[in-house]
Amino acid sequence: MPASNATFLAELDGVEVVYKPVAGERPLWDFPDGSLAHREIAAHLVSAASGWDLVPRTWWAEGPHGPGMVQEWQEVDPETEAVTLVPAGEVPEGWLAVFEGLDERERAVLLVHEDTAALRRMAVFDVVINNADRKGGHVLAMSDGRRLAVDHGVSFHHEPKLRTVLWGWAGTALSDEETTVLTGLLDAVAGELGEELGFHLAEHEIEALERRTRRLLAQGRLPGPSGHGPAIPWPPF
Repeated sequence: MPASNATFLAELDGVEVVYKPVAGERPLWDFPDGSLAHREIAAHLVSAASGWDLVPRTWWAEGPHGPGMVQEWQEVDPETEAVTLVPAGEVPEGWLAVFEGLDERERAVLLVHEDTAALRRMAVFDVVINNADRKGGHVLAMSDGRRLAVDHGVSFHHEPKLRTVLWGWAGTALSDEETTVLTGLLDAVAGELGEELGFHLAEHEIEALERRTRRLLAQGRLPGPSGHGPAIPWPPF
C-alpha cells in the first residue's frame, strides 16, 4: 500500500488487516523513534472509550516484519466522500468550506467537508488526541453513514500539533453529547483507559491528553487554527 511508512495489507485469522511494523517506521524529528504503531493503538483505545468507535479495531501483533500494529481493513462506500474539492465559490448545501486553493490545472477550488454529526465527532476526537495529520484520505466514508478515522501515528504529542482538514466547525459550541463524552473520557483516563494508554504513551503525553480535554471542556467550543505552524496537513488528501 502507498504510504510514507511501511504498510501492508494482510490476512490474520481470516480477517483482512492493515499491518504497520515498527521496523518500517520512518524516523521523525518531533516524535520518538518506534512510537508510531503505539500511537495508532492509543487512538483506538480513546475512540473505544468515547463510545463513538471512530477508529477500526487496532492492536499490537507480531508479523513477518516484526512487531507492529494491525487494524481491521474497512471497505468504504466508493460513491460517497466526506471531504472533497469543489469549484471555488460553490459550497454545496450541507457542506462547510475550509480553504481555497488551485488544483493541478491552476483552477480555483475549495476544500469542503460534509456538515454531519458523524464527521463532527471526528473533529472533536482529533482535538483530544492532538492529531497532526487529519488528511481527507484518512476519513473513511462508510455506506451505513458512519465516518471512520485511520492513520493516527502522529498523534498524542505533548506540544500543540493539530493539523486537519476538518476546520469547518471552528468556534462552534460543543453539543451536550460532546460535553458528556469528553467528561466521560476524563474519568476513563483517570482509571482503566489511563492504565491501557500507559503501555503505548509516555506519562507526560497522557497528562497532555488530560489537559487538552479539560481545556476543550472549559472553552466549550471547538478551536480554530492557532496561528503557530501549519493548520492543514500537506498534501491535504
